[in-house]
Amino acid sequence: MVKPLSFKGDKKPKKRKRAVEADNGDDDGPGPGPSSQPQKVHREEDANDDSWVSADAATDVVGPVMIVLPTDEPSALACDPTGKVFALAIENMVDGNPTSAEPHDVRMVWVANKVSGTDSVRFKGHHGRHLACDKLGFLSATSEAVSPLECFKVVAAAGTSGTFQLRTLGETLVTVRPNSSARSTAPGEVRGDEGGATPGTTMRIRMQARFKPKLKASKEDKALSRISRRELEDAAGRRLEEDEVRILKRARREGDYHERLLDLKVKNRHDKFG
Repeated sequence: MVKPLSFKGDKKPKKRKRAVEADNGDDDGPGPGPSSQPQKVHREEDANDDSWVSADAATDVVGPVMIVLPTDEPSALACDPTGKVFALAIENMVDGNPTSAEPHDVRMVWVANKVSGTDSVRFKGHHGRHLACDKLGFLSATSEAVSPLECFKVVAAAGTSGTFQLRTLGETLVTVRPNSSARSTAPGEVRGDEGGATPGTTMRIRMQARFKPKLKASKEDKALSRISRRELEDAAGRRLEEDEVRILKRARREGDYHERLLDLKVKNRHDKFG
């Protein structure tokens, strides 16, 4: 094809950009299949969701967590670079409500992981060392390795849903008590030698939403349902009715998409030759 001559100073024609189709399944018009960009953006948003929510069950506790202590002024379990463990007052919450607490200081963030082959959890501090409780109930975070001293069982506390207790190797509980030293400005003294359940052993655990199993499963279900009508019609080889679109989208969530799609194709052949 011969291109027209162009001269210096001529205005260059603007190139049209193809609009990215919204992946809402309502586009019936002709044209090529939809872009995968919207789905990719949603997946990236879900993977980068750093909002904080409360753990509802012990099995939720994984990833970055914040252990909220039951002090008069809400505080969180924290550690400094030397491994000293202490209670640090929480500044980031709504109307003083510990269920809305979020960390404002990296020292109050722990990374929780299941200990392989057990029902215990280990908590790694921001400095790369693990929370531990010795036989005397003294808490520290100085070890890079994980021994039984660094293993804790997260158990649901009786009476209040969404609260937990941390049980040590010696079957004692982590607790927070009023400071025995008048010089200390900390909200309380944290130890691991409480023999039974007390108000000081009942804690809340805040965690990042993207690690919470229920929310994660919900986001995966939504991702599976994000398919356009055109993609479904391309797969079926014909235009689909509204109820057929709903059936296929539900089947993607429930795991029997290919079976339902085959049923529609078989039905299509029967309608043609029946």
